[in-house]
Amino acid sequence: MAWQTMSGFRRDPAIVRGKRLERETVRRVLTFAHPYRRQLIGFVVTAVLAAAVGALPPLLFRALLDNGLPNNGQPGDLALITWLTIAAVLVALATAALGLIQRFYSALVGEGLIYDLRVALFDHVQRLPLGFFTRTQTGALMSRMNNDVIGAQQAVTNTLGSVITNVIALAVTLSVMLALEWRLTLLTLLVLPAFIFPARRIGTKLQKATREQMQLNASMNTTANERFNVSGALLVKLFGRYDEERTAFARRAGRVRDIGVATAMYQRVLFVALGFVAAVGTAVVYYIGGRLAIAEVISAGTVGAFVLYVSQIYQPLTMLTNARVDVLTAMVSFERVFEVLDFEPLIQDVPGAIELEIPEGGGSIEFDHVWFRHPAPGLISLPSLEEGAAEFDEPSDWILRDVSFRIEPGEFVAIVGPSGAGKTTISMLIPRIVDAVEGAVRIDGIDVRDVTAASLTANVGVVMQDPHLFHESVRENLRYGHPEATDEEIEAACRAARIHDLISVLPDGYDTIVGDRGYRLSGGEKQRLAIARMLLKNPRIVILDEATSHLDSESEAAIQEALAATLDGRTAIVIAHRLSTIVEADRILVVDDGVIVESGTHRELLARGGVYADLYRTQHGRGGEPELGAVG
Repeated sequence: MAWQTMSGFRRDPAIVRGKRLERETVRRVLTFAHPYRRQLIGFVVTAVLAAAVGALPPLLFRALLDNGLPNNGQPGDLALITWLTIAAVLVALATAALGLIQRFYSALVGEGLIYDLRVALFDHVQRLPLGFFTRTQTGALMSRMNNDVIGAQQAVTNTLGSVITNVIALAVTLSVMLALEWRLTLLTLLVLPAFIFPARRIGTKLQKATREQMQLNASMNTTANERFNVSGALLVKLFGRYDEERTAFARRAGRVRDIGVATAMYQRVLFVALGFVAAVGTAVVYYIGGRLAIAEVISAGTVGAFVLYVSQIYQPLTMLTNARVDVLTAMVSFERVFEVLDFEPLIQDVPGAIELEIPEGGGSIEFDHVWFRHPAPGLISLPSLEEGAAEFDEPSDWILRDVSFRIEPGEFVAIVGPSGAGKTTISMLIPRIVDAVEGAVRIDGIDVRDVTAASLTANVGVVMQDPHLFHESVRENLRYGHPEATDEEIEAACRAARIHDLISVLPDGYDTIVGDRGYRLSGGEKQRLAIARMLLKNPRIVILDEATSHLDSESEAAIQEALAATLDGRTAIVIAHRLSTIVEADRILVVDDGVIVESGTHRELLARGGVYADLYRTQHGRGGEPELGAVG
């Protein structure tokens, strides 16, 4: 009884102070719960039956005292005692069966809600703009996916379920008590304030301690997550900060230990206090009920039944005194989940979007007076997921300014320029990772905003400067580009990317786990795997965003040779890291401060003596090929 009572006091009234139950939130909760309406009805019906059955044992005890046992010279009734014994066993079996059925319905609803909310959140979040992920704390987002989803589930199955169960149990028990003796029933209720006082007083201390404990646990989890990934572990080792890290972690762990001891004592004191007040209520029944029995106003069996009923009504009464706080707190989880679900992605398929089909000999790309800048943060992110983020609602400065060019089908075009010039932004507009603010980007004359996202990404392959690999096998990472690919197709793509020989000597070959973000592989090996993944996808348009930046000269030469054969007949855009890699490009576009300032072949641009010639001389004038800079 005490453990169930105390669970209600772990709610924090501070987060619901001044709040009211919003009708729209309730409506949406009911929408999510609607598929489980039969299970919910079953839960309520079972709760009513369980409450009715729960009211029977005191009545059986009353019958035993009044009619079964010898009383006032009257002999006992052995047959009645036998039937009462059988009835008590049947009641116990019915209580157990109804408890199992009630838990079954509760589990169906709760686990179903977790599934629905998690899938809805996962599907929705992955469709949000890239800017959302650059501004959002991953931990805060994961908290919505886990803690708040589970909190929403508990709001229905635990909090609302507890309220429903307690209301039904209280109504049934009080009805029976009032029918037996209304005066004694009112007297037992007078003790309730004394029952609630210790619970509220100690419950406040429990709330504060639990809240601090949760914050410290979250802090320790964040620390462990940062220190135990490959990058964090390497940083600690490089600086030799083992003792300092241990001391900082031990300080928080020690505080959690101390809070745990205090919480255990609070809980025990609450248990003792509630037990004492319940004993006082029972004592009232003894005294008043005993006097009424002596006066022959009620029977001794009625007094005995009331002693049992007292223990049954204090628990639901105490739980219901906190029902408003419990329900509103539980609804906060739903509101936090709905906040993310209601955040509409900027890039969506327009009504009537068509399928993009690029035929053989097709694949032209046209930028028609394109302007781009990042939208205001309020359009791409949620403030509640950006702890400590600056508040501003203005868009960024212009990144691309009136950019126009055309790439013919099968043409190999390089884009170069200093860091921050807008090179990567141009590449992101083609697969519609971002949308132009003004102007249009067209493929084969069709605006990319008028085609479906699925057909667009199927026709455009991108390899980034720092490709991401999942913590899975080499084979599964490659199949991400083509899930139905056969082993023969996978091997052919890896041979083309000059990575097959390396994979073959790995401990488990293509089944080797690459590690967190591919840390078991070098930068060049990851890039070649990413190129193989792109080749396996077999797109009509290929974008290489400085995709050979981590390769040594020998590997780069091999990749260039492979790409030359593989990209034949495809439209290719290469953002150059080293200018020597794009001297054979059909055309080179030079971007500076969001504007295309030069266009031509390598020889033409060198002869012109402009920005490209300066960049080329900067690299080769130092006796090597120094890096041009970060992605623009």
